[in-house]
Amino acid sequence: MNDHAVLILRLAAPLQSWGGPSHYNRRETRPQPTKSGILGLLAAAEGRTREASITDLVDLRLGVRVDQPGSLLRDYHTASDPRGLPLPSAKVNAKGVQTKTSPAKYTSVTQRFYLQDAVFVAALRGPAPLLERLEHAVRHPTYPLCLGRRSCPPTGPVSLGLQADADLPDALAAVPWQASAHRRKHIRTTEVRLEATVEDPAGDQVAVDVPDTYALKTGTLFGRRDVRHLWITVPTGRQATEPADGKASPADPDHDPFALLGW
Repeated sequence: MNDHAVLILRLAAPLQSWGGPSHYNRRETRPQPTKSGILGLLAAAEGRTREASITDLVDLRLGVRVDQPGSLLRDYHTASDPRGLPLPSAKVNAKGVQTKTSPAKYTSVTQRFYLQDAVFVAALRGPAPLLERLEHAVRHPTYPLCLGRRSCPPTGPVSLGLQADADLPDALAAVPWQASAHRRKHIRTTEVRLEATVEDPAGDQVAVDVPDTYALKTGTLFGRRDVRHLWITVPTGRQATEPADGKASPADPDHDPFALLGW
């Protein structure tokens, strides 16, 4: 008897941001959701504290399909004290009070990067009892769910339910295309090829995004996992003879798009 299952998540929002190697005042995002970010979402749904063990979550195998890549957004802004005082530094004194910047700094410049209008499908494979509990938690989260950062709430329900056990590529291929209606209007074919990344011990690439903890006092160290990239073809739901605007268009086999250029 197989005691494994696959949990399917839909990660869609006006803004998402999935970590990266950046720190301090410049925070970048990776083009796909990270394992650290998705496991953090699951831990928040269950109400785990930052110090709680996540060993059971780390052992889950992850696959991500890019249904709508979105576009990169840079949020650039400055901050200063309205009283004209120097800004505090990141350091604290023996009493736990932030010290002033030295030399004095009156303006702070920050840059945050986001993915806007992106849609992803994530598949997590692991023990069925654990995934059943996580699926219930995602539908009834203890803490509000976010896609990478607290300022990025999801659009619509996150859970697409549980599937019977399957390899991650097969599980991702079984999920209908989740792109927005606006994106669908621009695709005229009956099928679409979507980029995907799956966790695979025989993978030919490495992702460094496996967290050991979310505790703030110790900080998070990221471990490696082997992954491979592939393309998954799914139906668009459009009929072969259906034009993009829903109107019939006469066939013109003699149309030459270069004729106007005199070629």
